[in-house]
Amino acid sequence: MKSINQHQAFENEKSIHTDFKEKMTYSDYLGLDTLLSSQRLLSDHHDEMLFIVVHHVSELWMKLILHEINSAVQDIQSDNLRSSFKKLARVSQIQEQLKSVWDVLSTMTPSEYMEFRDKLGNASGFQSYQNRLIEFALGYKTEYVLKIYEKDSDLHQILQEAHEAPSLYDVSIQALARAGLPIDEDVLNRDVSVTHKSNESVKQAWMTVYKNVDQYWELYELAEELVDIEDLFQQWRFRHMKTVERIIGFKKGTGGSGGVSYLKKVLDQYFFPELWELRTEL
Repeated sequence: MKSINQHQAFENEKSIHTDFKEKMTYSDYLGLDTLLSSQRLLSDHHDEMLFIVVHHVSELWMKLILHEINSAVQDIQSDNLRSSFKKLARVSQIQEQLKSVWDVLSTMTPSEYMEFRDKLGNASGFQSYQNRLIEFALGYKTEYVLKIYEKDSDLHQILQEAHEAPSLYDVSIQALARAGLPIDEDVLNRDVSVTHKSNESVKQAWMTVYKNVDQYWELYELAEELVDIEDLFQQWRFRHMKTVERIIGFKKGTGGSGGVSYLKKVLDQYFFPELWELRTEL
């Protein structure tokens, strides 16, 4: 039997670039030296690498979520709803990836985590500023958590500005009003640094959209994109809560939160309450 040249595929690619003395490489473009040297272990336990990589991956996905949501907000403010749809759909796909990281982390057992948990000190995922920025962008505003970030004045300013900026849902409600649907003035002119509370005029406006899909197709599509995002965000929260429960039970979090008890409470938070309430009445 004729032997197969294992290098034949490579050798047939005569145009492959091999001289990078003065050219940018894949590693250069992605900054891999910085990225792959960021996993600085504080213990000699094997599973600390898993713990750090899972959280690094999560933060990178969250960076992309913010990139897409912030751009979608601008699209909606400009009445370019169709452009926002792809970005919001992409957010949903990223959220699927974020959910999956908990499946990887859950391969770590309680006894393995206890081998290096004390090395974290008070560092906790509760302090993730990108997670806070996502919550702010979706409309859940919590001013008291800003104190966590006072150590870094530049970061604190970024968070303060995001806290005071209109959320994805705020601009969506404004789009309803511009489409001629009646929205209470106190909603349209409200303080956007405060979490939106369910409002009857907003619910009725969305009800009109759902009952007249052909007339309000773009607003209908926007509503469903928002529901997808909230649904997946809650699924991510649930997987987070169950992974924490599986690994540390009901111990307090390293950052001082109630751990599982806190994570269970946030499962009851809604970003877009009227979009869920109307389903019962349709």
